[in-house]
Amino acid sequence: MPAAVKVMGIVNVTPDSFSDGGRYLDPGEALAHARRLIAAGADILDIGAESTRPGAEPVGEDEEIARAVPLIAAIRAESDVAISIDTMKPRVARAAAAAGASIWNDVAALRFSPDAPQVAAELGCEVVLMHMQGEPRTMQADPQYGDVVAEVRAFLAERAQAAMAAGVAREKIWLDPGIGFGKRLEHNLALLAHLEEIAGLGFPVLLGVSRKRFVAALDPAAGQAPDARLAGSLAAALAGVQAGAGALRVHDVAETVQALKVWDAIAAAR
Repeated sequence: MPAAVKVMGIVNVTPDSFSDGGRYLDPGEALAHARRLIAAGADILDIGAESTRPGAEPVGEDEEIARAVPLIAAIRAESDVAISIDTMKPRVARAAAAAGASIWNDVAALRFSPDAPQVAAELGCEVVLMHMQGEPRTMQADPQYGDVVAEVRAFLAERAQAAMAAGVAREKIWLDPGIGFGKRLEHNLALLAHLEEIAGLGFPVLLGVSRKRFVAALDPAAGQAPDARLAGSLAAALAGVQAGAGALRVHDVAETVQALKVWDAIAAAR
């Protein structure tokens, strides 16, 4: 298990994210939520202004910037917490970096536009490259794989090489297997069961399992409310940590921080 697993707290300034859409669209509410996540122990705040839930509609660049950048600037004005911008668009990443973000979390793995890898290199930021089959509007329609672990691993290896070829420093690249992004239940479970194969590529791994639908699929009694999936989310997160995940992207920061403290204490007692 890597030391000091980082906790990335989610702040969605969107009207339609799957778990908290609309809750933090108001700038004051978003900043208050960011402050709560910092107080709860978040190492990173991930600011998202375009939903990437299954079936989500795209958001224009100007709207995305208008939602995200003032919040990033407000957080940076009062805290030195690391800030990540969750976007596919290079122009949004540029604006976010200018406001104080130091991480580009890209569900499209720098494929949204031809200049994305070069922009990442120019910004000098850390970059999270995520696997997604298809695009948000259609990714859950009928995802198919021959060997999901091998295919996701090969894709992430190729995208890391493309980023480095464009000038992104190797030590600034993170990989994310994209749990729930163009994947059925069996695909998600296979990736979690063999996450060490992704970690074996030699890049730190960011894992996002928080409140995702696969938890409800495994426990239908929990119902469909995303905030009823905490226990399953923590179980999947800790399995990911055991397999080598270096950061967890979560909605429930305080609970994740507590789980990691207990996990670390048990590991230290060995």
